[in-house]
Amino acid sequence: MTPDIPHLWPLIGVAVIIAGFILRFNPMLVVIVTAIVTAAAAGFGPMAILTAIGTGFIKTRNLPLIILLPLAVIGLLERHGLRQHAQNWIGRIKSATAGRLLIVYLAARELTAAVGLTSLGGHPQMVRPLLAPMAEGATETRYGKLPDRLRHKLRAYAAATDNVGLFFGEDIFVAFGAIVLMSTFLHEAGIDVEPLHIAMWGIPTAIAAFVIHSWRLRRLDQSIAREMQGVKDEPSVSAVAAQEGR
Repeated sequence: MTPDIPHLWPLIGVAVIIAGFILRFNPMLVVIVTAIVTAAAAGFGPMAILTAIGTGFIKTRNLPLIILLPLAVIGLLERHGLRQHAQNWIGRIKSATAGRLLIVYLAARELTAAVGLTSLGGHPQMVRPLLAPMAEGATETRYGKLPDRLRHKLRAYAAATDNVGLFFGEDIFVAFGAIVLMSTFLHEAGIDVEPLHIAMWGIPTAIAAFVIHSWRLRRLDQSIAREMQGVKDEPSVSAVAAQEGR
C-alpha cells in the first residue's frame, strides 16, 4: 500500500458490526468485538488496545449516572399516570390518528436534531412514556379496544419514527460527530471538503426520509382501519355461522 492511498482496513469494523446485528448477537458483545477488530486492523497492539479501552472508560465513567437519573425521573412520572394522561389528552382530539401524530413528531424530531437538540426525543424519555401511549390513545378513540398485536405494532412504528427523525436530522447539524469524522477522513485522503458542505448535502436525504416515512405512516392509518374493520366483522360472521349451525 503506497503512502498516498489511505489505510482502509479499519473499515472492516463496519462489516463486523453489520454482521453482528444481522445475526442478532448481544449488542454489547458486538460493539466490543468491533472495537477490538477495528483497532487491530489499524495496527494497534494488545497493550495499545487495552489502553484505549481503559482511557475511554475513564473519560465516560460518569455516563451511566447521566443515563440513570432521567430513567428514574421518567419511572416516577409513569408511576403517577404519565402514560394515562397522555392517552386521555390525545383522545380529546377527534381528528388525531396514529399516523398523523407520528408525522408531526417526525417533523419535530428532524428539525430539532438538525440544530443539535438530539436529546429532546429518544426511546426512554419520549417514545415509551409519551409518543407510543398517545398513538395508542388516538387509535382507541376511533376504534375502541385494540388487539395486542396492533398495540405492539403502534409501539414499533413510534420507535421507528424517532429513529428516522434523529438519524437523518442530525446529519444536517454541522457539528455532528459523523460529519467531522467524514471531513477529517476526506482531508487525510487529500480531498478538502468543509463540514458545512457535507451537512448541506444531508438536507435532500433528510427531506426524502421524511417524505418516505410519512407515506409509510399514512399507510399505517389505512392498514389500522382495515384491520379494525375486520375485527368488528368477526363477531357478525361468527353469529351467522352459529345461526346456520342451528
